[in-house]
Amino acid sequence: MSLVIFFASCAGGGTKTETRDAVENRPVAYDMNYDVDTDKSFIKWEGYKPTGTHNGTVAISSGRLQFDENGLVGGTFTIDLNSIVVLDLTNPELNAQLKNHLISADFFEVKTYPTATFEITGVETVDGMNADLSREKGNIVPTHAISGNLTLKNVTKNITFHARIQSEGEKIIAQTNQFFIDRTLWNVQYGSKTLFAELKNNFINDEMGIAITLAASKSDKELSSK
Repeated sequence: MSLVIFFASCAGGGTKTETRDAVENRPVAYDMNYDVDTDKSFIKWEGYKPTGTHNGTVAISSGRLQFDENGLVGGTFTIDLNSIVVLDLTNPELNAQLKNHLISADFFEVKTYPTATFEITGVETVDGMNADLSREKGNIVPTHAISGNLTLKNVTKNITFHARIQSEGEKIIAQTNQFFIDRTLWNVQYGSKTLFAELKNNFINDEMGIAITLAASKSDKELSSK
């Protein structure tokens, strides 16, 4: 399976994905475990402001997906916020300044909250050709709608987005288009025009763009749960 989680919105951003309070995640029956391949799994992020955008990646440090005979039924993965990379700034000094700002208390406060997690709470198959992709950017035709609890800075909200999940032998690849979350709901408030009206045009969009890619292989430990 694949997902992708981190920053965006401005003139070129988008409408935030469906977001609600955290959902209780009840145990599900599954036949197979797939361990996330952390070397091939990552999140692309993009942040928007009136004068431009910044983008980069962040690593997925661990994860496991559960499947039954009909497909994906559950799973979770962890995001290593210390691994934030800025890709659009080639000047080393400016690159380091932005990264240090992102990991500071203004944004993700990584010293206190070094990881974020995503836990699947619901999976539905969709007709990709007719799915409503108006809140996403990209050309990926989805196979599923994924709901899950995203925990960031000790705040948990449930979000829903589309993903394309493909099987390649004993491997699974999951990918999303870029979708958008309102960062302020997770207490990432720096530069928010919604919260700080005096910023005028010196704001950063509340919506962050995230795109997830997950690669996973069938686990050697067949921990079936029925």
